[in-house]
Amino acid sequence: MANLKEIRARITSISSTMQITSAMKMVSAAKLKKATDAIVMLRPYSEKLQEIIENVSSTTDLEGVSMYTAEREVKKVLYIVVTSNKGLAGAFNSAVIKELNTAISNAQHEVEILSVGKKVYDAVRRSRKVYDNQSAIFDSMSFQGVSSFMENVMNDYKEGTFDKVFVIYNKFINAATQEVHLEQVLPIALPEKEGVAVNTDYIFEPNAGEILNVLMPKSIKTQVYKAILDSVASEHGARMTAMHKATDNAEALRSDLKIFYNKARQAAITNEILEIVGGAEALKNS
Repeated sequence: MANLKEIRARITSISSTMQITSAMKMVSAAKLKKATDAIVMLRPYSEKLQEIIENVSSTTDLEGVSMYTAEREVKKVLYIVVTSNKGLAGAFNSAVIKELNTAISNAQHEVEILSVGKKVYDAVRRSRKVYDNQSAIFDSMSFQGVSSFMENVMNDYKEGTFDKVFVIYNKFINAATQEVHLEQVLPIALPEKEGVAVNTDYIFEPNAGEILNVLMPKSIKTQVYKAILDSVASEHGARMTAMHKATDNAEALRSDLKIFYNKARQAAITNEILEIVGGAEALKNS
């Protein structure tokens, strides 16, 4: 049985841990509001941009118009994998890495990885081919930063270096819920035209092909940027939830240790009293 000094040390240690986890929870809660506002504002823009592309493409023969929609034989795939730079967020990072490993194990083609986040980079750098590491993007989050590295990805796609590009990330649902999503970025997946084409009276200026050539690159960059913002909000939500649970668990453990400490202390005092009484009885009988 641990002595009283050891138990007191453990209680002190757990109390210190509780202060840290509680502080981390409050920090994540404060950051979550800003991250949530960012993704909520971007989603309608991204959805409307995709809707415009679908409407324009429905009236246009895309063959030869944009390389971003052309299907071709898949020989090499790029996975853009978004995690965080820090841990202590429950299963936030491991769930994404598990989804990546599942996708790779099912793949029948060569795979490269663009890591956005130190956690996925550390997990794959020794066993997988890393196309690029953009973990520093979180230090100064901006659309321009995402646009910069996506330009390289899009150029390599057009040159045939990659035949498909996917993004894997945690989609933000609420503070307690995040869902791992795997989305195709390239080629752009457009809904199939069904039945007889609907008569439309659209007038394009400039022509539909030029409009698509402007909108599609922007849509691709926005999709990846949205995935990263979703991941940032999910990270703070996951960390806030994890730290809340850690604080509650520490509180329960500290309560149990205090009860154990009081019982051990009471037993020690009782033993001392018994020894004193026993000694006094011995002196009387001597």
